[in-house]
Amino acid sequence: MKTNEVLTLLKTHANLSYLKGMSRFGIDTSNALGISIPILRKIAGKYKNDHLLALELWNSGIHEARMLAAFIDDPALVTRSQMDQWVHEFNSWDICDQACGFLFDQTPFAYKKAVEWSAAEEEFVKRAGFAMMAALAVHDKEGDDKKFIQFLAIIEKKANDERNFVKKAVNWALRQIGKRNMNLYKLAKDTALKIQKQDSKSARWIAADALREFKNEKIITRIKKNNGK
Repeated sequence: MKTNEVLTLLKTHANLSYLKGMSRFGIDTSNALGISIPILRKIAGKYKNDHLLALELWNSGIHEARMLAAFIDDPALVTRSQMDQWVHEFNSWDICDQACGFLFDQTPFAYKKAVEWSAAEEEFVKRAGFAMMAALAVHDKEGDDKKFIQFLAIIEKKANDERNFVKKAVNWALRQIGKRNMNLYKLAKDTALKIQKQDSKSARWIAADALREFKNEKIITRIKKNNGK
């Protein structure tokens, strides 16, 4: 059975030293093997777009198997219910970010799910909403500015969440949207200035970090060169 074959292969790459390093970076290692992303990506190349295998690997509950599932699944076959099931089973920021940034953002439901999940109370579901916004800002080259302006309004509203994994994702989404083009750069910068005025430690951190990046001349030059707006 292919699933058993892949799980056996993953176990041959288990690395206790790497596992300890994962833990230091705040990754839940309660059911992990300790395998680096480059190794997982190399393995993924052999099983690309295998939807059924991805589902079975996810159901194994093994951390790296779930990461691999996100790398090999076929976005054309991913359903809304699958996305909701997986997102409610996220227990670590790395799985959240990889699933959103390399699978979910390629589905037709990405924008709606980003908005929906950003309103959730669960920490990793909410993070997924903003991780999706960041991923779409980077990967959807043809995306309309109006979609990202909608995201900016949500970012401003949700910037007061003090949970570390949420506030970092809110900040990430704000910065990536601001780097799409000059129109969104100006709007994201204005959003950061509004967030800065909120009576929240998290909001002030999000704003300060984003504004620091938005003032970087190299970044401004890159935005002008790449987008021309």
